[in-house]
Amino acid sequence: MKLTSVLILFIFPAVFAQNYTSYFSGNTTNIVTNPKGGICLMGGATEHDEAMKWFLQQAAGGDILVLRASGADGYNEYMLNDLGINVNSVETIVCHNASASDESYLQDKISQAEAIWFAGGDQWNYISYWRNTPAETLINQGLQERKIVIGGTSAGMAIQGGFYFSAENGSVTSSAALANPYNPAMTVSNEGFIENEFMEDVITDTHYDDPDRKGRHIAFLARMLEDSGVRGKGIACDEYTAVCIDSLGFCKIYGDYPDYDEDVYFLQVNCELADAQPEVCQTNASLTWNHGGQAVKVYHAKGTMQGTQTFNLSDWQTGDGGVWENWYVDHGTLIQVVDDAPNCSLGQNTLKNTPKFVFQNPVQNASVTIPGLALFEVKLLDATGREQSIHLSDNELFVSHLPDGVYFLQLNHGQSTDVYRLVLKR
Repeated sequence: MKLTSVLILFIFPAVFAQNYTSYFSGNTTNIVTNPKGGICLMGGATEHDEAMKWFLQQAAGGDILVLRASGADGYNEYMLNDLGINVNSVETIVCHNASASDESYLQDKISQAEAIWFAGGDQWNYISYWRNTPAETLINQGLQERKIVIGGTSAGMAIQGGFYFSAENGSVTSSAALANPYNPAMTVSNEGFIENEFMEDVITDTHYDDPDRKGRHIAFLARMLEDSGVRGKGIACDEYTAVCIDSLGFCKIYGDYPDYDEDVYFLQVNCELADAQPEVCQTNASLTWNHGGQAVKVYHAKGTMQGTQTFNLSDWQTGDGGVWENWYVDHGTLIQVVDDAPNCSLGQNTLKNTPKFVFQNPVQNASVTIPGLALFEVKLLDATGREQSIHLSDNELFVSHLPDGVYFLQLNHGQSTDVYRLVLKR
C-alpha cells in the first residue's frame, strides 16, 4: 500500500486567501468498504484511545475524514498509525469560511469517507459554515445511505443532536442558564443539521465536569419542552470520557475509572409524568422545574478503559453498571437525588381499567370533581414538591384551603401512577 503525507493548499490570488487547507496521510487511492455505522461522542479533553479505536474499527478499513474550522493535522498520525487500527487514509480538512462547503474537493472527500470526525473548537463556526449547505447534505447522505460512522469531541460532540446549543452568542454558564433560561446566550436550536439515528430528540453537552454544565443542560431540556413541546433527552460526557453508540443504539461508556472519577450522563424528561412542563420557564425568571422532585430522570455510569458500563438508547431504560437519579430545579437551584429507574408505562397509558377524567384548568371553584376518586390513593404536591393536606368526599377534592398556584395531583392505583397538573386561580 502506498503511503504518503501531503499538505494541499488551495490559494485564490484575487483575495490572497484560501477557503480550506487539506492535510492528507495514507493511501492516495480511494477504497470503498462497508462501514458499520454508529456515533462516537467525546467530552472535550484528550481523546480516549479505546473509544477512538472503536470509532476507527466501525470504518472497516476505509477512509477517515476529519473536519474542523481551526487547528491543523494533529489527528492524522494518531488515527493512521498510533492506535494500531488499519485504515486506508486519514485526511484533515480545515475549513476557513462557509465558502469551503461549495468546493468540489471537500464535497468529493465527504462522499468518499467511511468515517467523519469533527474536532473541537467553536461549534457556531461548524454550524454557520456547514448548515444548509452541500456539505451538510452529503454528510447526511453518508449517514443514511452508506452507514458511515460519525463522531466528535467538544464542539464536534455538541453538534451531534437533533437539538443543539449553537453558541451563536457565546457560551453560557449553568448559573446564568438557571437564573434566566431565556437569556441571550441560551441559543437552543433544532434547525436541521446532522441527522443521527437515535439522536432526533437529544441535546448533548461536553466538558461536564470542568466547568460544571449540569444546570445549563437541564435548562436546555426545559427550553425544548417549553418552546417545542418535545420531551427531550440529553447525553453528556465528562472531559475525559466517551460514549460509543452502535447501529442498534447500544452504548459503551469509556473513561479511566477507577483511576479517575469519570462519568457519562443520559438525561430524559421523566416519562412517568403526564404533564412535565416546567413550573416556571420564562424570561428574566429563575427556572423552576420540580414536579415533586421528579422532573428529569438521569442515568450516569463510570467510563472504564474497556467500556464495560453500558446503556441502551433503544429504550432509554436499560443500563448496566450505572446509577439512576432524579434531577430537578427549585428557583434556579439544581438538586440531584438518587432514585429508581423510570417506568415508562407510567403516565403514558396506565389505569386502563379505571375511570379516566378531565378537569378544566385553571380551577376556580372550591372543589374538583374526579369520577372514581375512591379507587385511587391521592396525593397533592405543590410546585416545590411538598405534599399538601387534602380533603376528600366521594368524588370531590376540596381545594378552597389552598393558595393559588400550580399543584401536582398524583393518583396511585396498585403499581400505576398518573400525575396531573392542577392550577388554582380564583
